[in-house]
Amino acid sequence: MIKIRIILILILSLSLVPNFVLAANIDPGFDVFRDTLGLGTKDLRETIAELINQAIGLLGIIAVMVILYGGFVWMISGGNEEKVKKAKDTMISGVIGLVIVLTSFSIANFVINSILQAT
Repeated sequence: MIKIRIILILILSLSLVPNFVLAANIDPGFDVFRDTLGLGTKDLRETIAELINQAIGLLGIIAVMVILYGGFVWMISGGNEEKVKKAKDTMISGVIGLVIVLTSFSIANFVINSILQAT
């Protein structure tokens, strides 16, 4: 009984395959939606590149804010060695984060420019 069901499912699935292939040639008319919603016609690769650059810029701002927070904690530590150590560790972490963000920006910029110039 199970073999008959498997054979029937296989036959039905194979009979539906040509319908899916024929449906691929139909124009869905997305231009109407694009014009109605005011969507742009920019290349998807350029849009993704802009999103990556914006995200890396945001991470850079966060890294600078961590460094500033560490400096603020150091200023209000009042000479407490434990707070000064925490502040120094925070600032070091912020600098390391900033180095990582700048490195990732340069790598992403190189890769994106290589992809955009290749085509």
